Amino acid sequence: MHDFAELRERMIRRQIESRGVTHPVILEAFRQVPREEFVDDEHRQWAYDDSPLPIEAGQTISQPYIVALMIEAAAIGPGDKVLEVGAGSGYAAAVISRIAERVIAIERHGELVQIARQRMARLGYDNVRILQGDGTRGCPDEAPFDAILAAASGSHVPQPLVDQLAPGGRLVMPVGDPGGVQELVKVTKRPDGTMRQDNLGGVRFVPLIGEEGWRDS
Repeated sequence: MHDFAELRERMIRRQIESRGVTHPVILEAFRQVPREEFVDDEHRQWAYDDSPLPIEAGQTISQPYIVALMIEAAAIGPGDKVLEVGAGSGYAAAVISRIAERVIAIERHGELVQIARQRMARLGYDNVRILQGDGTRGCPDEAPFDAILAAASGSHVPQPLVDQLAPGGRLVMPVGDPGGVQELVKVTKRPDGTMRQDNLGGVRFVPLIGEEGWRDS
């Protein structure tokens, strides 16, 4: 039997806090979300390893530190409405939901949408809405968003996502070719509508598939 609570605390200390993500609100959000509930039974024992893990539909659940880094970079806070592109297992959306007021998460795989919805309902995360669709087009009906996070790498930052940022809003996503090292970028929409882009370093993500992303092979 695994003591998941102890493994979770160790993950927070060794993988997140020791790498410089130290905001108490972010650490507490990770403390509240059981990552072992977002992987299948076969991979539960590795739920708190410092790595991505395979999930259904041939996809992955992101490394915990990368989720923390993106949340910190996006400066997500209480009262924010957040869009996540690439919901996957629902883990990142669940963590974000412990900080933000509302989370809209888009996933293109119907199987993952159903599983993530069931997890949110079972765990009581009632401020998360999981939608099926092309995340590169955002979610115009719910815009504007205070923060947008994309858990997949595009060739560029999709204009629809930029358009759906509120003034002062932040978008964090990887940009670069699939199969190599990409750059994690942060785009901030200034009050006058102009953009500032910052480079946050190298990362590796699956490709962002959609109208404003890569084609599905």
